[in-house]
Amino acid sequence: MKSKLYLECCFGISGDMFVASLLDLGADEGAMADVLNSLPINGFHTKISRVKKAGLDVCDFAVILDEVHENHDHDMEYLHGEEKDIHKEQDKKHLNHLKSNIHVHRSLPEILDIIEKTSMTEHARQIAGKIFLILAKAESKAHGVELEQVHFHEVGAVDSIVDIVAAAVCIDNLGVKEVIVPVLYEGTGFIRCQHGTLPVPVPAVSNIVAEHGLKLHITENMGEFVTPTGAAIVAAIQTSDQLPKEFVIKKIGIGAGKRNYERPSMLRALLIEEDTIEADIIYKLESNIDDCSPQALGFVMERLFENGAKDVYYIPVFMKKNRPAYQLNVLCKEEEIANLEQIIFEETTTIGIRRQRMERSVLKREIKKYFTSLGEVKIKICKISNMTRYYPEYESVVDLCKKHKIPFQEVYQLIGKEIAKNEINLLQEG
Repeated sequence: MKSKLYLECCFGISGDMFVASLLDLGADEGAMADVLNSLPINGFHTKISRVKKAGLDVCDFAVILDEVHENHDHDMEYLHGEEKDIHKEQDKKHLNHLKSNIHVHRSLPEILDIIEKTSMTEHARQIAGKIFLILAKAESKAHGVELEQVHFHEVGAVDSIVDIVAAAVCIDNLGVKEVIVPVLYEGTGFIRCQHGTLPVPVPAVSNIVAEHGLKLHITENMGEFVTPTGAAIVAAIQTSDQLPKEFVIKKIGIGAGKRNYERPSMLRALLIEEDTIEADIIYKLESNIDDCSPQALGFVMERLFENGAKDVYYIPVFMKKNRPAYQLNVLCKEEEIANLEQIIFEETTTIGIRRQRMERSVLKREIKKYFTSLGEVKIKICKISNMTRYYPEYESVVDLCKKHKIPFQEVYQLIGKEIAKNEINLLQEG
Protein backbone atom coordinates (compact mmCIF):
# COMPACT_ATOMS: atom_id res chain seq x y z
CA MET A 1 0.00 0.00 0.00
CA LYS A 2 1.48 3.34 -1.05
CA SER A 3 1.83 5.99 1.64
CA LYS A 4 0.66 9.56 1.23
CA LEU A 5 2.35 12.57 2.79
CA TYR A 6 0.11 14.77 4.94
CA LEU A 7 1.49 18.18 5.94
CA GLU A 8 -0.16 19.66 9.02
CA CYS A 9 0.61 23.38 8.61
CA CYS A 10 -1.25 24.73 11.66
CA PHE A 11 1.98 26.49 12.71
CA GLY A 12 2.91 27.55 9.19
CA ILE A 13 5.59 26.24 6.86
CA SER A 14 9.06 27.33 5.75
CA GLY A 15 11.83 25.67 3.77
CA ASP A 16 13.88 24.58 6.78
CA MET A 17 10.80 23.32 8.64
CA PHE A 18 9.81 21.20 5.65
CA VAL A 19 13.27 19.69 5.21
CA ALA A 20 13.56 18.93 8.94
CA SER A 21 10.14 17.22 9.02
CA LEU A 22 11.08 14.94 6.11
CA LEU A 23 14.45 14.11 7.64
CA ASP A 24 12.53 13.17 10.80
CA LEU A 25 10.33 10.92 8.64
CA GLY A 26 13.39 9.05 7.41
CA ALA A 27 14.69 10.88 4.34
CA ASP A 28 18.32 9.90 3.75
CA GLU A 29 20.65 12.50 5.35
CA GLY A 30 23.60 11.15 3.43
CA ALA A 31 21.88 11.46 0.03
CA MET A 32 20.90 15.04 0.86
CA ALA A 33 24.42 15.91 2.04
CA ASP A 34 25.94 14.54 -1.18
CA VAL A 35 23.71 16.78 -3.30
CA LEU A 36 24.32 19.86 -1.14
CA ASN A 37 28.07 19.27 -1.37
CA SER A 38 27.74 19.28 -5.15
CA LEU A 39 26.17 22.77 -5.20
CA PRO A 40 28.48 25.20 -7.06
CA ILE A 41 28.04 27.86 -4.34
CA ASN A 42 29.83 28.55 -1.08
CA GLY A 43 29.37 30.50 2.14
CA PHE A 44 27.29 27.91 4.01
CA HIS A 45 27.27 24.66 5.89
CA THR A 46 24.35 22.67 7.30
CA LYS A 47 23.62 21.16 10.68
CA ILE A 48 21.01 18.56 11.65
CA SER A 49 20.15 18.27 15.33
CA ARG A 50 17.40 17.57 17.86
CA VAL A 51 15.76 20.52 19.64
CA LYS A 52 12.82 21.11 21.97
CA LYS A 53 9.69 22.88 20.71
CA ALA A 54 6.72 23.23 23.07
CA GLY A 55 8.26 20.38 25.07
CA LEU A 56 8.46 18.11 22.03
CA ASP A 57 11.62 16.50 20.70
CA VAL A 58 11.83 17.60 17.05
CA CYS A 59 14.32 17.68 14.21
CA ASP A 60 16.12 20.88 13.25
CA PHE A 61 17.73 21.54 9.89
CA ALA A 62 19.92 24.64 9.93
CA VAL A 63 21.65 26.39 7.04
CA ILE A 64 24.49 28.28 8.71
CA LEU A 65 25.80 31.19 6.65
CA ASP A 66 29.07 33.02 6.91
CA GLU A 67 29.03 36.74 7.71
CA VAL A 68 29.13 37.73 4.05
CA HIS A 69 25.92 35.83 3.19
CA GLU A 70 23.90 36.46 6.39
CA ASN A 71 20.44 37.85 5.59
CA HIS A 72 18.79 38.20 9.05
CA ASP A 73 16.03 35.77 8.06
CA HIS A 74 15.86 34.40 11.61
CA ASP A 75 16.66 37.63 13.45
CA MET A 76 13.42 38.41 15.29
CA GLU A 77 14.50 41.94 16.22
CA TYR A 78 15.32 42.72 12.63
CA LEU A 79 12.14 41.10 11.26
CA HIS A 80 9.65 42.53 13.74
CA GLY A 81 11.56 45.09 15.84
CA GLU A 82 10.67 48.74 16.21
CA GLU A 83 12.68 51.50 14.55
CA LYS A 84 15.35 52.01 17.18
CA ASP A 85 19.03 52.82 16.71
CA ILE A 86 20.08 49.20 17.07
CA HIS A 87 17.71 48.17 14.33
CA LYS A 88 18.79 50.99 12.08
CA GLU A 89 22.33 49.78 12.56
CA GLN A 90 21.26 46.28 11.60
CA ASP A 91 19.65 47.67 8.47
CA LYS A 92 22.89 49.44 7.57
CA LYS A 93 24.90 46.24 8.05
CA HIS A 94 22.37 44.30 6.02
CA LEU A 95 22.49 46.86 3.21
CA ASN A 96 26.29 46.82 3.20
CA HIS A 97 26.24 43.04 2.80
CA LEU A 98 23.90 43.35 -0.16
CA LYS A 99 25.98 46.04 -1.85
CA SER A 100 29.26 44.21 -1.33
CA ASN A 101 27.84 40.87 -2.44
CA ILE A 102 25.62 41.68 -5.38
CA HIS A 103 26.04 38.12 -6.66
CA VAL A 104 23.37 36.92 -4.18
CA HIS A 105 20.83 38.63 -6.45
CA ARG A 106 20.43 35.75 -8.87
CA SER A 107 18.04 35.44 -11.79
CA LEU A 108 15.92 32.37 -12.42
CA PRO A 109 18.16 31.11 -15.29
CA GLU A 110 21.21 31.42 -13.01
CA ILE A 111 19.48 29.42 -10.28
CA LEU A 112 18.32 26.74 -12.72
CA ASP A 113 21.90 26.48 -13.97
CA ILE A 114 23.07 25.93 -10.39
CA ILE A 115 20.50 23.12 -9.98
CA GLU A 116 21.57 21.54 -13.25
CA LYS A 117 25.15 21.23 -11.99
CA THR A 118 24.21 19.25 -8.86
CA SER A 119 24.25 15.49 -8.47
CA MET A 120 20.53 15.20 -7.65
CA THR A 121 18.23 12.82 -9.53
CA GLU A 122 16.29 14.11 -12.51
CA HIS A 123 13.00 13.91 -10.58
CA ALA A 124 14.43 15.91 -7.68
CA ARG A 125 15.83 18.45 -10.16
CA GLN A 126 12.37 18.86 -11.69
CA ILE A 127 10.83 19.47 -8.26
CA ALA A 128 13.46 22.06 -7.33
CA GLY A 129 13.05 23.81 -10.68
CA LYS A 130 9.27 23.90 -10.26
CA ILE A 131 9.58 25.47 -6.79
CA PHE A 132 11.92 28.19 -8.07
CA LEU A 133 9.67 28.88 -11.07
CA ILE A 134 6.66 29.33 -8.77
CA LEU A 135 8.65 31.76 -6.63
CA ALA A 136 9.92 33.66 -9.65
CA LYS A 137 6.40 34.09 -11.05
CA ALA A 138 5.16 35.33 -7.65
CA GLU A 139 8.00 37.88 -7.43
CA SER A 140 7.48 38.90 -11.04
CA LYS A 141 3.86 39.70 -10.34
CA ALA A 142 4.67 41.46 -7.06
CA HIS A 143 7.24 43.79 -8.62
CA GLY A 144 5.61 44.21 -12.02
CA VAL A 145 8.51 42.98 -14.13
CA GLU A 146 8.94 40.26 -16.74
CA LEU A 147 9.91 36.81 -15.49
CA GLU A 148 13.30 36.98 -17.19
CA GLN A 149 14.02 40.31 -15.47
CA VAL A 150 13.35 39.05 -11.93
CA HIS A 151 16.41 39.45 -9.75
CA PHE A 152 15.29 38.86 -6.20
CA HIS A 153 17.34 38.52 -3.09
CA GLU A 154 15.09 36.23 -1.07
CA VAL A 155 15.26 33.36 -3.56
CA GLY A 156 18.75 34.12 -4.81
CA ALA A 157 20.11 33.95 -1.27
CA VAL A 158 22.25 30.95 -0.44
CA ASP A 159 20.05 29.64 2.39
CA SER A 160 16.95 29.61 0.13
CA ILE A 161 18.80 27.69 -2.57
CA VAL A 162 20.00 25.15 -0.02
CA ASP A 163 16.53 24.81 1.55
CA ILE A 164 14.80 24.23 -1.79
CA VAL A 165 17.40 21.80 -3.13
CA ALA A 166 17.31 19.87 0.16
CA ALA A 167 13.49 19.84 0.08
CA ALA A 168 13.45 18.44 -3.46
CA VAL A 169 16.00 15.75 -2.61
CA CYS A 170 14.10 14.66 0.53
CA ILE A 171 10.68 14.40 -1.12
CA ASP A 172 12.24 12.46 -3.99
CA ASN A 173 14.13 10.22 -1.58
CA LEU A 174 10.95 9.28 0.33
CA GLY A 175 9.30 8.25 -2.94
CA VAL A 176 6.01 9.93 -2.04
CA LYS A 177 3.68 10.51 -4.99
CA GLU A 178 0.67 12.03 -3.21
CA VAL A 179 0.90 15.05 -0.90
CA ILE A 180 -2.10 16.33 1.07
CA VAL A 181 -2.07 19.89 2.42
CA PRO A 182 -5.57 20.91 3.59
CA VAL A 183 -4.78 24.50 4.63
CA LEU A 184 -1.95 26.92 5.40
CA TYR A 185 -2.16 28.82 8.69
CA GLU A 186 -0.74 32.34 8.50
CA GLY A 187 -0.24 35.12 11.04
CA THR A 188 -0.88 38.86 10.89
CA GLY A 189 1.05 42.10 11.29
CA PHE A 190 4.13 43.28 9.41
CA ILE A 191 7.59 41.94 8.62
CA ARG A 192 10.77 43.63 7.44
CA CYS A 193 12.53 42.46 4.28
CA GLN A 194 14.84 43.83 1.61
CA HIS A 195 11.98 45.77 0.03
CA GLY A 196 10.89 47.42 3.29
CA THR A 197 8.18 46.64 5.84
CA LEU A 198 5.41 44.54 4.29
CA PRO A 199 2.07 43.21 5.56
CA VAL A 200 1.66 39.53 6.38
CA PRO A 201 1.06 37.49 4.27
CA VAL A 202 3.76 39.09 2.14
CA PRO A 203 2.99 39.70 -1.57
CA ALA A 204 4.90 36.64 -2.79
CA VAL A 205 2.93 34.33 -0.48
CA SER A 206 -0.37 35.97 -1.44
CA ASN A 207 0.42 35.58 -5.14
CA ILE A 208 1.35 31.90 -4.75
CA VAL A 209 -1.79 31.15 -2.74
CA ALA A 210 -3.97 32.90 -5.33
CA GLU A 211 -2.25 31.39 -8.37
CA HIS A 212 -2.36 27.79 -7.14
CA GLY A 213 -5.65 27.79 -5.25
CA LEU A 214 -4.12 27.02 -1.87
CA LYS A 215 -6.41 27.35 1.13
CA LEU A 216 -5.26 30.00 3.61
CA HIS A 217 -6.43 30.55 7.19
CA ILE A 218 -5.43 33.82 8.86
CA THR A 219 -4.95 33.48 12.61
CA GLU A 220 -4.95 36.25 15.21
CA ASN A 221 -1.31 35.60 16.07
CA MET A 222 1.30 38.18 15.10
CA GLY A 223 4.08 37.00 12.81
CA GLU A 224 4.90 35.47 9.44
CA PHE A 225 4.19 31.72 9.66
CA VAL A 226 4.18 30.96 5.92
CA THR A 227 7.32 32.02 4.07
CA PRO A 228 7.46 32.39 0.28
CA THR A 229 9.67 29.30 0.10
CA GLY A 230 7.21 27.32 2.23
CA ALA A 231 4.25 28.38 0.10
CA ALA A 232 6.12 27.55 -3.11
CA ILE A 233 7.01 24.07 -1.85
CA VAL A 234 3.35 23.36 -1.10
CA ALA A 235 2.25 24.71 -4.48
CA ALA A 236 4.81 22.51 -6.24
CA ILE A 237 4.08 19.19 -4.53
CA GLN A 238 0.47 19.30 -3.30
CA THR A 239 -1.80 16.79 -5.05
CA SER A 240 -4.89 17.19 -2.82
CA ASP A 241 -6.33 19.31 -0.02
CA GLN A 242 -8.66 16.56 1.19
CA LEU A 243 -7.71 13.93 3.77
CA PRO A 244 -9.20 10.44 3.43
CA LYS A 245 -12.19 9.89 5.72
CA GLU A 246 -10.25 7.11 7.42
CA PHE A 247 -6.52 6.41 7.42
CA VAL A 248 -3.75 4.93 9.49
CA ILE A 249 -0.60 6.83 10.45
CA LYS A 250 2.55 4.93 9.53
CA LYS A 251 5.14 7.48 10.66
CA ILE A 252 5.40 11.02 12.04
CA GLY A 253 8.10 13.63 11.50
CA ILE A 254 8.28 17.07 13.11
CA GLY A 255 10.52 19.83 11.83
CA ALA A 256 11.53 22.88 13.85
CA GLY A 257 11.46 26.47 12.66
CA LYS A 258 13.91 29.16 13.78
CA ARG A 259 11.54 32.03 14.50
CA ASN A 260 10.07 32.40 17.96
CA TYR A 261 6.40 33.34 17.96
CA GLU A 262 3.53 32.83 20.37
CA ARG A 263 2.77 29.67 18.47
CA PRO A 264 5.62 27.14 18.40
CA SER A 265 7.36 27.22 15.02
CA MET A 266 7.20 23.62 13.79
CA LEU A 267 5.76 21.51 10.99
CA ARG A 268 4.32 18.03 11.42
CA ALA A 269 4.54 15.66 8.46
CA LEU A 270 2.76 12.31 8.53
CA LEU A 271 3.01 9.31 6.25
CA ILE A 272 -0.52 7.92 6.08
CA GLU A 273 -2.24 5.03 4.35
CA GLU A 274 -5.91 5.00 3.47
CA ASP A 275 -7.80 1.99 4.79
CA THR A 276 -9.31 0.31 1.73
CA ILE A 277 -11.33 -2.25 3.71
CA GLU A 278 -14.52 -1.33 5.53
CA ALA A 279 -16.21 -3.37 8.24
CA ASP A 280 -19.95 -3.26 8.69
CA ILE A 281 -22.97 -5.32 9.70
CA ILE A 282 -25.34 -7.07 7.33
CA TYR A 283 -28.32 -9.40 7.86
CA LYS A 284 -29.25 -12.60 6.07
CA LEU A 285 -32.89 -13.59 5.71
CA GLU A 286 -33.29 -17.29 4.98
CA SER A 287 -36.26 -19.52 4.19
CA ASN A 288 -36.74 -23.05 2.76
CA ILE A 289 -39.53 -23.23 0.16
CA ASP A 290 -40.83 -26.47 -1.40
CA ASP A 291 -44.31 -25.58 -2.64
CA CYS A 292 -43.85 -22.40 -4.67
CA SER A 293 -43.73 -22.10 -8.47
CA PRO A 294 -40.52 -21.08 -10.26
CA GLN A 295 -42.36 -18.11 -11.76
CA ALA A 296 -43.23 -16.81 -8.29
CA LEU A 297 -39.66 -17.27 -7.09
CA GLY A 298 -38.36 -15.31 -10.08
CA PHE A 299 -40.80 -12.48 -9.41
CA VAL A 300 -40.03 -12.23 -5.68
CA MET A 301 -36.33 -11.93 -6.49
CA GLU A 302 -37.08 -8.90 -8.70
CA ARG A 303 -39.19 -7.27 -5.99
CA LEU A 304 -36.56 -7.85 -3.32
CA PHE A 305 -33.84 -6.21 -5.43
CA GLU A 306 -36.12 -3.29 -6.26
CA ASN A 307 -36.71 -2.70 -2.54
CA GLY A 308 -33.07 -2.49 -1.44
CA ALA A 309 -31.82 -6.08 -1.05
CA LYS A 310 -28.03 -6.25 -1.39
CA ASP A 311 -28.20 -9.73 -2.84
CA VAL A 312 -30.80 -12.46 -3.46
CA TYR A 313 -30.01 -16.05 -4.39
CA TYR A 314 -31.44 -19.57 -4.24
CA ILE A 315 -29.76 -22.80 -3.14
CA PRO A 316 -31.21 -26.22 -4.10
CA VAL A 317 -31.94 -28.28 -0.95
CA PHE A 318 -33.75 -31.48 0.04
CA MET A 319 -36.32 -31.13 2.80
CA LYS A 320 -38.25 -33.67 4.85
CA LYS A 321 -39.59 -36.67 2.95
CA ASN A 322 -36.82 -36.01 0.39
CA ARG A 323 -38.77 -33.25 -1.24
CA PRO A 324 -36.59 -31.03 -3.53
CA ALA A 325 -36.84 -27.37 -2.60
CA TYR A 326 -35.06 -24.02 -2.71
CA GLN A 327 -33.49 -22.07 0.10
CA LEU A 328 -34.13 -18.35 -0.41
CA ASN A 329 -31.29 -16.13 0.85
CA VAL A 330 -31.56 -12.36 1.09
CA LEU A 331 -28.74 -10.04 2.23
CA CYS A 332 -29.81 -6.63 3.50
CA LYS A 333 -29.26 -3.81 6.00
CA GLU A 334 -31.08 -3.87 9.34
CA GLU A 335 -33.41 -1.04 8.39
CA GLU A 336 -34.61 -2.99 5.33
CA ILE A 337 -35.55 -6.19 7.20
CA ALA A 338 -39.21 -5.44 7.95
CA ASN A 339 -40.09 -4.41 4.38
CA LEU A 340 -38.21 -7.30 2.74
CA GLU A 341 -39.73 -9.89 5.09
CA GLN A 342 -43.19 -8.54 4.26
CA ILE A 343 -42.45 -9.02 0.54
CA ILE A 344 -41.26 -12.61 1.13
CA PHE A 345 -44.42 -13.47 3.06
CA GLU A 346 -46.64 -11.85 0.41
CA GLU A 347 -45.00 -13.39 -2.66
CA THR A 348 -44.05 -16.90 -1.48
CA THR A 349 -45.69 -19.77 0.41
CA THR A 350 -43.23 -19.66 3.30
CA ILE A 351 -44.55 -19.38 6.86
CA GLY A 352 -41.22 -18.61 8.54
CA ILE A 353 -38.00 -16.65 7.93
CA ARG A 354 -34.70 -17.21 9.72
CA ARG A 355 -32.64 -14.10 10.44
CA GLN A 356 -28.86 -13.88 11.00
CA ARG A 357 -26.78 -10.88 11.98
CA MET A 358 -23.44 -11.06 10.18
CA GLU A 359 -20.23 -9.07 10.28
CA ARG A 360 -18.47 -8.55 6.97
CA SER A 361 -15.41 -6.87 5.43
CA VAL A 362 -15.88 -5.11 2.12
CA LEU A 363 -13.56 -3.24 -0.20
CA LYS A 364 -14.27 0.44 -0.66
CA ARG A 365 -15.66 1.05 -4.08
CA GLU A 366 -16.94 3.83 -6.32
CA ILE A 367 -18.77 3.94 -9.62
CA LYS A 368 -17.44 6.24 -12.34
CA LYS A 369 -18.43 6.86 -15.93
CA TYR A 370 -15.76 6.44 -18.59
CA PHE A 371 -15.67 6.86 -22.36
CA THR A 372 -14.36 3.89 -24.31
CA SER A 373 -13.93 3.27 -28.02
CA LEU A 374 -17.42 1.71 -27.97
CA GLY A 375 -19.04 4.48 -25.96
CA GLU A 376 -19.85 5.42 -22.37
CA VAL A 377 -19.58 2.75 -19.71
CA LYS A 378 -19.95 2.63 -15.93
CA ILE A 379 -17.07 0.99 -14.09
CA LYS A 380 -16.86 -0.11 -10.46
CA ILE A 381 -13.47 0.77 -8.98
CA CYS A 382 -12.18 -1.13 -5.94
CA LYS A 383 -8.87 -0.60 -4.17
CA ILE A 384 -7.01 -3.26 -2.22
CA SER A 385 -3.53 -2.68 -0.80
CA ASN A 386 -1.49 -1.19 -3.65
CA MET A 387 -3.79 -2.51 -6.38
CA THR A 388 -6.81 -1.03 -8.11
CA ARG A 389 -9.40 -3.29 -9.72
CA TYR A 390 -11.88 -2.24 -12.39
CA TYR A 391 -15.20 -4.00 -12.98
CA PRO A 392 -17.40 -2.90 -15.91
CA GLU A 393 -21.03 -2.74 -14.80
CA TYR A 394 -23.20 -5.43 -16.35
CA GLU A 395 -25.94 -3.08 -17.61
CA SER A 396 -23.39 -0.83 -19.34
CA VAL A 397 -21.80 -3.79 -21.10
CA VAL A 398 -25.18 -5.07 -22.22
CA ASP A 399 -26.12 -1.64 -23.62
CA LEU A 400 -22.93 -1.58 -25.71
CA CYS A 401 -23.54 -5.16 -26.88
CA LYS A 402 -27.00 -4.22 -28.17
CA LYS A 403 -25.77 -0.96 -29.69
CA HIS A 404 -22.89 -2.51 -31.65
CA LYS A 405 -24.31 -6.05 -32.00
CA ILE A 406 -21.13 -7.50 -30.47
CA PRO A 407 -21.02 -10.51 -28.07
CA PHE A 408 -20.86 -9.80 -24.35
CA GLN A 409 -17.45 -11.41 -23.83
CA GLU A 410 -15.92 -9.41 -26.67
CA VAL A 411 -17.19 -6.11 -25.27
CA TYR A 412 -16.11 -6.98 -21.73
CA GLN A 413 -12.61 -7.97 -22.82
CA LEU A 414 -12.21 -4.88 -25.00
CA ILE A 415 -13.08 -2.60 -22.09
CA GLY A 416 -10.60 -4.48 -19.91
CA LYS A 417 -7.82 -4.00 -22.48
CA GLU A 418 -8.51 -0.27 -22.76
CA ILE A 419 -8.42 0.08 -18.99
CA ALA A 420 -5.06 -1.71 -18.91
CA LYS A 421 -3.69 0.62 -21.59
CA ASN A 422 -5.26 3.72 -19.99
CA GLU A 423 -7.10 4.49 -23.22
CA ILE A 424 -10.38 5.38 -21.51
CA ASN A 425 -11.20 8.89 -20.31
CA LEU A 426 -13.10 9.92 -17.23
CA LEU A 427 -16.40 11.57 -18.04
CA GLN A 428 -17.82 12.28 -14.61
CA GLU A 429 -18.36 10.63 -11.28
CA GLY A 430 -21.28 8.30 -11.18
